[in-house]
Amino acid sequence: MAESLELIASEVRSCTKCPLHDAGRTHPVPGEGRHNAQIMFIGEGPGFHEDQSGRPFVGPSGNFLNEMLQMIGMRREDVFITNVVKCRPPGNRDPEQIEIDTCTQAYLHRQIELIDPKVIVTLGRYSMALWFPSARISHIHGKPRKVGKRLIVPFFHPAAALHQQSLRDTLLEDFKKLPEFVSQVAATWDSDSESEKPDDQPPQEAQQLSLF
Repeated sequence: MAESLELIASEVRSCTKCPLHDAGRTHPVPGEGRHNAQIMFIGEGPGFHEDQSGRPFVGPSGNFLNEMLQMIGMRREDVFITNVVKCRPPGNRDPEQIEIDTCTQAYLHRQIELIDPKVIVTLGRYSMALWFPSARISHIHGKPRKVGKRLIVPFFHPAAALHQQSLRDTLLEDFKKLPEFVSQVAATWDSDSESEKPDDQPPQEAQQLSLF
């Protein structure tokens, strides 16, 4: 499995599938972390520091993420961290839809399938919109929702929290709940694996609409 993730990473590093490859990127940023992580963090796109290093969340927002992980007794090495788009949009602009669609279909969905996390934490509205396209992050942040067999937990982006104290406080409070969410969904997975029958599976659409 680790080799398969490395294959995806090598494809990302040589990718020319969308306009971002020709928009001044220094290094694409595939993502990093445990190949079988229970928690997967998905941000929006690389910033300046990430573009320079080829690693996700290594600038000020990454330092804040590291602090929050330490706060709940975890390390970067315990999780997998990546972004919706793997190359820095010029000037740190918002990623465009063609860039989001191309990158998620070519790489992100494959990473999720290989890692098979119990919990996906979306950081910011662009990753949140992959599962909740019509929602507002101010309304659903910190509220986990079951989508298929996974728990999707929308959080504010650490970069936004660094610029607004109220968002920082909110993100810290949301983050403190993460271990409980992981424990709850892990118990659900164990229960499902014992009783699961192919004909008894609820439709995916119904699962997406139910709060965990």
